[in-house]
Order: sequence, then C-alpha cells, then structure tokens
Amino acid sequence: QVQLVESGGGLVQPGGSLRLSCSTSERIFRLYAMGWYRQAPGKPRELVATITGESSTNYADSVKGRFTISRDNAKNTVYLQMNSLKPEDTAVYYCNARSTITPLSFWGQGTQVTVSS
Repeated sequence: QVQLVESGGGLVQPGGSLRLSCSTSERIFRLYAMGWYRQAPGKPRELVATITGESSTNYADSVKGRFTISRDNAKNTVYLQMNSLKPEDTAVYYCNARSTITPLSFWGQGTQVTVSS
C-alpha cells in the first residue's frame, strides 16, 4: 500500500516559518514526481510546488520567493520550507506523488497550516 506520511503543520504567526515533511517508500520516491498542494475552506485544492526526480521545481506564483520544495533521496522525503507566512497561506496542505509514466497519483492525509496572530 502506498503511504505518504506528512508532518510539520501547525499554528504560526504571520511572518513566521514552518517546514512540512512528507515521507514515502523508496519505490515511490524513485519513480514519482512529488508535490505539495493546499486547500483552504470553501476553495478548490491548488498546487503549491512540485519537484521531479531530477530536482526540477515549479511554484505557484503566490508562494514564489517564500516557499522552497526539496527532496532528500536518502530519507525518501520531500520538504516544503515555508517562510514569510501570510494569513492567506492558511489551508490544509497535502503531499502528492505522481507517476511520470502512468496516470497514477497518491495523496497524503493532509496537515493543517494556520497562519494567524
């Protein structure tokens, strides 16, 4: 069974930082592109950042310059470093694994990020 285990969410003040982690299996990590998405209440899920097995990255315009996605191949883990957090970053953040050769994709359970004073 494919499992994406997320951690690192929480409550932070505006301007603060959080680092989200998503760990998966070696098999998935090697063959899938990884990404972070988020969903705020009443809004559709949106892409935040993605990273390929070649470490090519893409970011939503709203987080460019503030968020950084990275991979740790030894730990089969993808990270999302979130700096200069804003209240509009408040959402449930989901880890995603997407096959590069098939339509298969998998989602983590989500972790709540709340940016509030």
